Amino acid sequence: MTAGAEDNPTNLIDALAAAPAESPFVTAWVNEAKFERVTFGEFRRRSGLQACALRVQEIAAGDRVVIIMPQGISAMTVFVGAMMLGAVPAFLAYPNIKIEPAKYRSGLAGVTANLKSKLVVIDENFPAEMLGHVTLGEEARLLRVSDRGDLHARIGSEKSDENRTQDIAIPGDNIAFIQHSAGTTGLQKGVALTHTAVLRQIEYLRKALKIHGQRDRIYSWLPLYHDMGLIACFMLPMVCHTELVIQVPLDWVMHPASMLQVISRHKCTLAWLPNFAFQFVARRACREPEQQYDLSSIRALINCSEPIRASSMQEFERAFTGIGLKSGVLHTSYAMAETVFAVTQSDVNRPSGPARIWADGGKFRRSHRVVPVEEGTAGAVCFVSSGRLLPNTEVRIVPENGTGRSLEQGQRAAPGQVGEILVKSDCLFEGYYNRPDLTAKAIVDGWYHTGDLGFMLEEELYVIGRKKDLIIVGGENIYPQDIEEIVASHPAIHEGRAVALGAYNPDTGTEDIIVVAEVEEEALLANAAAIEQELRSRVIAAMGIAVATILLKPPKWIVKSTAGKPARSTTFEKLLREHPEFDTASEASR
Repeated sequence: MTAGAEDNPTNLIDALAAAPAESPFVTAWVNEAKFERVTFGEFRRRSGLQACALRVQEIAAGDRVVIIMPQGISAMTVFVGAMMLGAVPAFLAYPNIKIEPAKYRSGLAGVTANLKSKLVVIDENFPAEMLGHVTLGEEARLLRVSDRGDLHARIGSEKSDENRTQDIAIPGDNIAFIQHSAGTTGLQKGVALTHTAVLRQIEYLRKALKIHGQRDRIYSWLPLYHDMGLIACFMLPMVCHTELVIQVPLDWVMHPASMLQVISRHKCTLAWLPNFAFQFVARRACREPEQQYDLSSIRALINCSEPIRASSMQEFERAFTGIGLKSGVLHTSYAMAETVFAVTQSDVNRPSGPARIWADGGKFRRSHRVVPVEEGTAGAVCFVSSGRLLPNTEVRIVPENGTGRSLEQGQRAAPGQVGEILVKSDCLFEGYYNRPDLTAKAIVDGWYHTGDLGFMLEEELYVIGRKKDLIIVGGENIYPQDIEEIVASHPAIHEGRAVALGAYNPDTGTEDIIVVAEVEEEALLANAAAIEQELRSRVIAAMGIAVATILLKPPKWIVKSTAGKPARSTTFEKLLREHPEFDTASEASR
């Protein structure tokens, strides 16, 4: 942190107030000729004006404020402006062409109803057909703002004195904001976090990553409505007084090489990315016009939010070592909204990067335990560590009883044995907002049941997938991500657009594996039989298991989440509508 930031602020607004006014804070990048940059001083000024405008709307401490705006500085200042009043803001996803409309409408209605917000802030370009799905309570109001998102310009408070917000006391144990647990159906699980919990988490990350306010610069295209974007790429630089360069997520998706361009141009040092992005950028960037990129400024690219695939990281390294990417800068983390953000972080001082282990693939699938083997052994699978626990964080691995359910949490797995990951932390949330039913299931005796499967070995945590996604075929535990990675490596299949599912077969008494995959272009469906055969052969050769059914679909068929990743359960529901013959699916089928 820079001078003054280490004075132990009691809330996030005090942390922002301590930042040097002249230091650059946010650069919102569109292209080389079009971007907006603000200093910490200017960001504070704009946030103060937004706070005054919200006060005119009778927003006070404790009121929920929903923000559905395009990603950028204006949305960020509305969010902070709400916090300045002691109100509780929450970002929701803004609709775009990559989001399935039906899924978005359902999620929007569900989450706005649950939050019972007093004000919903939406920009003027928000689709009119979506407005009816914004659920407003009796006292709630909808405020549509200009393209710039300046509330004060819309309601005539330009001359308001932003200093009036400084006399508002904000105790550290007050709720700072609500973020939503990614990947849940309809985004129903709101996670309310206190100022103290967020500041504590950021301090742990600052030390683990050795963040320096003046020397580091964070790059991000991550959505602000998910924890990785909100905490790592908004709250953390705001508290650590670190510069941030952001892109709109859709701009990155459409032009993935722009990530390389921004990092090169602004000499960014840190970034967080989901696993699929490493492979996506490595494959897509080479298709775009050649540019002079330089990734030598990067000191940590952190793989987070999905099961980590060694092959994805290796592909990224091979693609960009020639343009300055240094060895050992790819790192890992295990994170979730329920613990503010990170549970673990790999050691950024380890020259070889995160720990890796090779295990006997057959024994792993049959017995759910890791039996180490030498690298290169036939049938071996590679696991990449998500790092070691952050301070004041505990993890307990609870083995299963063979029926897909975890044993009592007091029974711990042996080192290398797979089980459900339970977490206890001083950053842990207290419960899902307005959902005591979900909270009671998720938190038992102070332990949060994550629903993720993994194992511990030599104090390193390895995360291998979601418990509900596991496919059990003839007693073997099959992780869909293993199959999806093989299928998506075929040149006819769009990167990241393969979903492996399990459907119960009453004739065999076990699950069949079904794979749904999008082809790169619809014309390839004419050659579907040959492609399907090649995919079957690849899966058998790599894993020794047979896929019962492969369904090739045209581009954009698979339902995606607001984060742009395949939505497994919703995709399965769509599959059943088109292929009712699979409607005998077991509970484990997703």
